[in-house]
Amino acid sequence: MERPIALLPKAHLHLHFTGSMRHTTLVELAERRGVHLPHALAEEWPPELSAADERGWFRFQRLYDIARSVLREPEDMYRLLREAAEDEAAAGSRWLEIQVDPSGYAARFDGLTATLELVLDAARTAERATGVHIGLMVAANRTRHPMDAKALARLAKQYADRGVVSFGLNNDERRGRALEFEGAFRIAKRAGLLSAPHGGELQGPRSVRECLDELGADRVGHGVRAVDDPYLVERIATQGVTLEVCPSSNASLGVVSEVGHVPLRRLFDGGAPIALGADDPLLFGPRLAEQYEIARSVFGFGDEELAELARMSVRGSGAPEWLKKEMLSGVDEWLARSPEEFGGSGGAPGGGPAQAPDTISAP
Repeated sequence: MERPIALLPKAHLHLHFTGSMRHTTLVELAERRGVHLPHALAEEWPPELSAADERGWFRFQRLYDIARSVLREPEDMYRLLREAAEDEAAAGSRWLEIQVDPSGYAARFDGLTATLELVLDAARTAERATGVHIGLMVAANRTRHPMDAKALARLAKQYADRGVVSFGLNNDERRGRALEFEGAFRIAKRAGLLSAPHGGELQGPRSVRECLDELGADRVGHGVRAVDDPYLVERIATQGVTLEVCPSSNASLGVVSEVGHVPLRRLFDGGAPIALGADDPLLFGPRLAEQYEIARSVFGFGDEELAELARMSVRGSGAPEWLKKEMLSGVDEWLARSPEEFGGSGGAPGGGPAQAPDTISAP
C-alpha cells in the first residue's frame, strides 16, 4: 500500500491563469460566448503539441489565446479561480500561486489595474469557498518590450501587501532573454516580491544562469536544462533556488521526447529544490496530483521523497510563514502515518471527493 498523494499537503507554484481552466468549462463558455473551438480544443482534447520549434510554439500560443478569448465577463474570472481552487483542494494543495499577465485581459476589463483587482477579488472569493490559500504572481511576457514589464512590476509593487507575492517572466525563451528584463525585476525585488522567471525550458543552462545573475531568481520556472551543467545544479542547490518542474508539460511541449526523460531524479539527487507543477492542464491534461504520481510511478520516488518534494514546494512558495509551518507539520503527519492507517481514503483532505465538480455558480 502507498500513502494517498491527494492527502499530502503541498503548494502549487507553477500554474498559468487561463491554463488552469477545466476543459468542460472551456467548452461551455465557448458555446455561451460564441467562440469557435478548433478540433484540438474540442473533439481531440488534449491536443498533441510540440513547441520544440517556433512553429510548434506558435500553435501552442494560438490555442492558449483562443482559450483565453472565452473569458469575457467578470463572472468568468470568478468561475475560473473558484474551479482552480476546487481542483487544488482535491489534489491536497493548500497554497496556490497562480500567475497572470493582466495585460492579456486589460482590454475587456477596464485596464491593467482594474483587471488585477478583479483577479485578486476572485482569488479571495475562491479562498473563502474552498479553504485553499491563493497568492498571485504577476507575470510579464518576454515577447513584449521590457518597458511593458516595468509597468507590470510597478503595478505588482502597489499590491505587494494585498495578494501579489511574486513576479514572473513567461513565454518563449528564444524570443526574449532574461537579462533584458533586469529593470522590471529590480522593481519587484525591492517591493519584497519573489523573483520567479521562466528559464531552462526551451533554452539551455545560459538561460537559467541569466535568471540567477540578472534577475535574482528565487525560483525558476521549469529550469530542467540546468541539468546540462553540473556546476549550475550545484549552484542552484547551494543557493536554494527552487525549480518549478512540470513533467507533463515538458513531455507535451517536446522539451523531452517522453515524460521518463524529464531530469527530475537527477535534479533531485543533485540537491536542487523542486516544486512540481502542472503548468497548463487545460492544454496538457494532468493536474498537480498527477505530477506526484509521475514522480512515484515513473521515477521511483518513495513516500519519504514525495514528502520532501512537498516540503520543497512549501519552502519555495510565497505563502505566509504561519501557513508554511502548518503545511510542513501536515507533511510530517502524512509521513508519520502508515499506508494502512489511510485505509481506502484516497480522496481530498477532509473526506471530500478526489474529483471536483465540473460546474459551479459564479458569485
